Amino acid sequence: MKLQQHQRKHIEIWQSSGMSQAAYCRKQGLNAKTFCNWLRVYRHDCLDNKPATLVPVTIKPESSPMNSLKLRGSGGYVLEIPADVSPQWLVELLRCLE
Repeated sequence: MKLQQHQRKHIEIWQSSGMSQAAYCRKQGLNAKTFCNWLRVYRHDCLDNKPATLVPVTIKPESSPMNSLKLRGSGGYVLEIPADVSPQWLVELLRCLE
């Protein structure tokens, strides 16, 4: 199944908008389930049209000192703290970050 041009355009605008699918659909007056179906077809079409490629990867050992702890957030941030920090302090920090 091929998407119509206006359906493809909606998907491309949504992808660059930074909005959730639901918010975009509400703003544009689109049915969220219909939009989800368009997106499924769009992704399937994109996978069918792209040849498989290999990307070279270099693995390097971690260079941080062994006496530290790194917390990696879903937003891409990294917080490095001493490994000997008190467990109670760490629990409180994690609660604040939720």
